[in-house]
Amino acid sequence: MTKVQYPVYKNESQTTETMNPPSCRNAICITFVVVNVIIIILGVAGNALVIWIAGFKVKKSVISTWYLSLAVSDFLYCCFLTINVVNALKKDWIIGSFMCKFRSFMLSLNWYSSIFLLVIITVDRCVLVMFPVWAHNQRTIRKASGIIMVAWIVSAVLSTPMIIFRDIQPNAAVVTSRFIFLFAIPYLIIVICYVIIMRKLKTNEVAKSKKPLKIMTALIVSFLICWLPYHTFSFIRLNGGISKKILSPAINLTFTLANSNSCLNPFLYAFMGKDFKKQCFTILSKMENAIEEDGRSTIRGVAVSTSGETNLSTTV
Repeated sequence: MTKVQYPVYKNESQTTETMNPPSCRNAICITFVVVNVIIIILGVAGNALVIWIAGFKVKKSVISTWYLSLAVSDFLYCCFLTINVVNALKKDWIIGSFMCKFRSFMLSLNWYSSIFLLVIITVDRCVLVMFPVWAHNQRTIRKASGIIMVAWIVSAVLSTPMIIFRDIQPNAAVVTSRFIFLFAIPYLIIVICYVIIMRKLKTNEVAKSKKPLKIMTALIVSFLICWLPYHTFSFIRLNGGISKKILSPAINLTFTLANSNSCLNPFLYAFMGKDFKKQCFTILSKMENAIEEDGRSTIRGVAVSTSGETNLSTTV
């Protein structure tokens, strides 16, 4: 297995470790690049579609506002992941110390904002189920926009250590704060809210469908699978309890797994809604019709051209 290569900057005695892919020299690196490229493609396409639908196609609402902001966060995150792929294909860090810190800040910013928005969406669903009348009267797009702004500001503040401590990784403060604010607290809130929602739905005789329960279970499990391994190995790396030959590939694998959450969110959240599904199918149907129409036009053009050539050859 190849040792992870981290960038070394001029006049800096220490190296960085967080969020840096391996130098691309073996099967592990190739797998890392391929999987991340797939995540980037699916994440950019899926979140761009959510941005288009939530921003321009469906009626403005609190829920569409949540989904729009979540999609923007995940879209930006997937875009910045391309730097990791480029870095993995090169032997050296080629875009300088500032971009290293800026990239890490942006990745961290979108990590925090995405997780916080998932928590906000979950709490909002819980409030809707528990207090439907109050929620109908008090939930407004303006209030939702204000909450989103606060979430982004808090995310920026919590991401600041990535600029300050970036050159002395691994750093206990960064690893611990990430675990607390990116996993422990959000996951606890999400689980509590979904347990409350599930209990409410089970006692509701009208809601006989098991689909909502299956969806919520999938959301809880996917969040756990995507994030727990990354935080576990981050603490292991901090304590230095495992050989680097094992730890380096494990860190890259779990980091990639955490990245996949950004391309899963559109399918787990937005596309589960009826309005989003309807608009998505409408857009895909229009694209299919356009492609088929283009194909028919091409065939007709070829047929006309062939017919003209045939007539010409018979008259000569």
